[in-house]
Amino acid sequence: MNSNAVVSFEAVTKVFGSGSTEIRALNNVTFNVFPGELVAVMGPSGCGKSTLLHVAGGLERPTSGQVVTAGRNLGDISAQELASLRRNDVGYVFQRLNLIPSLTAMENVMLPLELDGLGSRQARHQAAEALERVRLGDGLSRYPDDFSGGQQQRIAIARAITGTRKVLLADEPTGSLDTLAADAVINLLASLAKDRGTAILLVTHEPRFTAWADRVIYLRDGQVVDESIMSSSAIAEGTVLP
Repeated sequence: MNSNAVVSFEAVTKVFGSGSTEIRALNNVTFNVFPGELVAVMGPSGCGKSTLLHVAGGLERPTSGQVVTAGRNLGDISAQELASLRRNDVGYVFQRLNLIPSLTAMENVMLPLELDGLGSRQARHQAAEALERVRLGDGLSRYPDDFSGGQQQRIAIARAITGTRKVLLADEPTGSLDTLAADAVINLLASLAKDRGTAILLVTHEPRFTAWADRVIYLRDGQVVDESIMSSSAIAEGTVLP
């Protein structure tokens, strides 16, 4: 394990089922993600990309090997400690946004903070800061259905980065967006890595998104088959947030 890494996998294997029904979703996977990095994970459907994210965030326990996220060995901590880690240190962004339609944009972002015991005034302040970071400062009393798909995804990202989260796990976050909105979301994620030092692990099937990545990890049949360092770890030149 590299002590500077925010996410570290060391010989991680994840097996579902047993005997004739056994599925080896991850097989001896080793890699690190460092502060301020955007690492893209690519590979064919069913290769283990989503399982990798679930294990990185403690939603699944590894069958063998070691996973350390935000300084915690996920194999050594209790379910309660895992839940605390996910509330405070790890944010999730998924293609299905899981926004609550009966809550306003502001209330959606405040909700996890309030569930963690933060007072309403502090939660609102932190939520407003997160929404500003994703370029949404107006109309926050409106409901999710009143926003475009790209704006809804930005609300979901704001919810995922509130507080002092060190890691952002994004699983196909642009799958339901058009090209312009999708590029804007990836541009935003790259900005968060660069400006805030957030470690971002992005699962995607879009090759063009590698232009924003510091590194690309390629999975096949649950194994890392290649890893590329990109020549420019940057926000794609000329891309702007609409």
